[in-house]
Amino acid sequence: MLKPAVVDTNIIIAGLITTDADSPTAGILDSMLKGEIPYLMSEELLFEYASVLRRPKLVNLHQLTETEIDTLLAEIVVNALWREPDSTEEAPDTGDNHLWRLLASQAGSILVTGDRLLAENPPAAHAVISARRYADLIGC
Repeated sequence: MLKPAVVDTNIIIAGLITTDADSPTAGILDSMLKGEIPYLMSEELLFEYASVLRRPKLVNLHQLTETEIDTLLAEIVVNALWREPDSTEEAPDTGDNHLWRLLASQAGSILVTGDRLLAENPPAAHAVISARRYADLIGC
């Protein structure tokens, strides 16, 4: 059985803007939308997804309308394991504290990210892995 994942925003964005439908990030995003993998979500992570998806530079790349962004976010939330983290975990970059806190809300959960700083400094008792490694684990 797969451990629940925390999917960093950079994986979602990469999955949307890639031109390679077989890329690891596209496979992860598709698996999330189909409810095929367990993943954790919090209010703070959802807010980050929403705000990053609406950045003008990224809108020019993914070409989603406001309605399409809202639909995408709703589909992500529907399949997520919702958590309300209450820990005070600190990430190597304080802008990512919400990821560490979400990881702490579920024993054995893993972070999927392209952020090298996070990958090189994982929190105790949790793995931080690349999109490629996670895609291999889930078979996409």
